[in-house]
Amino acid sequence: MKRIALSLAAVLVAAAAYAAEPAKTMDTSAGKVYTDQNGMTLYTFDKDAKGAAMSACVDKCIENWPPFLAGEGAMAEGEWTLVDVKDKDGATKKMWANEGWPLYLYVEDKQPGDVTGDGKGGVWHVAKAE
Repeated sequence: MKRIALSLAAVLVAAAAYAAEPAKTMDTSAGKVYTDQNGMTLYTFDKDAKGAAMSACVDKCIENWPPFLAGEGAMAEGEWTLVDVKDKDGATKKMWANEGWPLYLYVEDKQPGDVTGDGKGGVWHVAKAE
């Protein structure tokens, strides 16, 4: 009986770990934004289509705007979905999207909370956390 209880507890802990949101929020000079687990700002790209199955950012774009990659076994839940992306190594991977918008980091952001990519080219925007 004790073994069953321990097994059930392990399953519940594992389920809770997968249910956690993939991003955090942080107050920045651009307002409250989504960040990765290291506090680096996440961005959206106007050339992506909301809800698209594949990222529109490729080649040089993906070198400057790395995808917010999902870990092995990640599962979509609620406002957090998964989108395919062709990473700079040419491999197709899964990246996180929030409310259908794929999320990216910016290579010029050097410290947690930097928002230097906001407005770049008129097509990059911080991912606002409502």
